[in-house]
Amino acid sequence: MRFVSRQRLRLHVNPTVVAIALVVTAVDALTKAWARSALATKDLHVIGAMWLRLQYNSGISFSLNRSGPLGTTIATVIISVVVVVIGVNASRGAPTVGFGLLLGGGVANVIDRLSASPHQVTDFIALGSFPVFNLADISISAGFVVLIVAALQGSKLLAL
Repeated sequence: MRFVSRQRLRLHVNPTVVAIALVVTAVDALTKAWARSALATKDLHVIGAMWLRLQYNSGISFSLNRSGPLGTTIATVIISVVVVVIGVNASRGAPTVGFGLLLGGGVANVIDRLSASPHQVTDFIALGSFPVFNLADISISAGFVVLIVAALQGSKLLAL
């Protein structure tokens, strides 16, 4: 019989990951609430090809799987839970930032999707012909980029 030390069994929660995720979730919720109010009747031109335009997305990124919002909702909740369990164990440095951004964006979109009826995410940032997106989407993309760069540089992503 093999014994595992108690040290290995403990969960190492990185509080900075949680703090970043909470800030991203809060800022995203505030901007989506503003967009649903301010952009309900008109689009707002920002600069060049950038517009603020209210849209709702029942699918996932880039409006994929729009016909299956229930399946999309279930899948995003499961993925978010898995990322939370993994992400709170992030190593210090870039992995902390990457997982914090990823978690914050993912949780923000799940909360938005679950609180809406029908289950849709609020999108409002439009750049030319690119699909409309929100701050949570930016956070998710930035988090992935940070984690990929950290992994390519040989950083240890998890503090396990």
